[in-house]
Amino acid sequence: MRKSLSMALLVGALLFPAVSWGKMPKKKVENPSVEACLRGLATINQTSAEAIVGFLASDALEGREAGYNTSFIAAEYMVSQLREAGLEPLDGAYKHPFFAVQPAGTRRPQNRWEVQADSVAKVQKGPYRQMNMVNVFGVIPGELENEYVIVGAHRDHWGKDDWKVGDQIYNGADDNASGVSCALQIARAMMASGMKPKRTVIFAFWDGEEKGLLGSTHFVETWKHMPEVKAYLNFDMAGGCNPDNPDYVKVIYTKYNDAFARWIRSDKEELAFGFNLDLRDVDYDCGGSDQQNFGRFEIPYIWYHTDWTPYYHQVTDQVETVNWTKLVEVAKASYLNAWRLANEEAY
Repeated sequence: MRKSLSMALLVGALLFPAVSWGKMPKKKVENPSVEACLRGLATINQTSAEAIVGFLASDALEGREAGYNTSFIAAEYMVSQLREAGLEPLDGAYKHPFFAVQPAGTRRPQNRWEVQADSVAKVQKGPYRQMNMVNVFGVIPGELENEYVIVGAHRDHWGKDDWKVGDQIYNGADDNASGVSCALQIARAMMASGMKPKRTVIFAFWDGEEKGLLGSTHFVETWKHMPEVKAYLNFDMAGGCNPDNPDYVKVIYTKYNDAFARWIRSDKEELAFGFNLDLRDVDYDCGGSDQQNFGRFEIPYIWYHTDWTPYYHQVTDQVETVNWTKLVEVAKASYLNAWRLANEEAY
């Protein structure tokens, strides 16, 4: 977009009353692409965030542990949401099954799960265990046939501990139902904008992250269009509430892309997002979540992360602990990032 998106968004923000993001202004914004962007932005809201997180983090889904039926139920939910929003399947399918293996020489396995082809073949030479999983994808086709942007969040968590006394379910509301809600709301918003993006945007809901980034590892190792991926936007724990700093948001980005920092700072200021921003530049090899696998291919990335909380990997990571105001603002801010990643000439 030739005109400054940040300045046009400021104009749009002035036209939107603070309490009525769902309404469009009577006066049109001059730049049609900015008008489309604002139309999508107006659809992101707390009600949708609560519905998505509430379902995924409910006791009925028993923590969505990879390889278990409840994770597959979560996958079916994601497919239904993508279909309803009008996204297309990736390479003919919304669900992409895969598996991981580990040696089965002991009753209590200590070995990590393997998904890379060479490692899988080596493990399969002896007794082994196999865990079946599924990644879920939705696609918004772009004008260009050979450029992709991926927006991703892992949907799995730690599951249920049947031997634990008391609460046995690791609901994973912040980790990572909150991140899934951001990615899904962005998908809906981009569809609601009514504008076809320049680059094709893929929305990925990874399985097996908690067991070693398995879903994203399998994807980057097997998807034939990886050299054509221009950027990756990741969510992992986007609604956490640390009592010492409840509005804290860490945004990690590849240091080779100064434009990312400019976008994030200007949007926060001009749209008056209230979260406390900690903006950090890193090398491609930053670990901790699925962006690590894209960094291996030197693909630029942005990672939204509300940092560690007292509920991290605990049964107390429940819906009641989510900071909804912050989560919605993260979804809005990152939607603007996704819009630019899909449409800017270069970054």
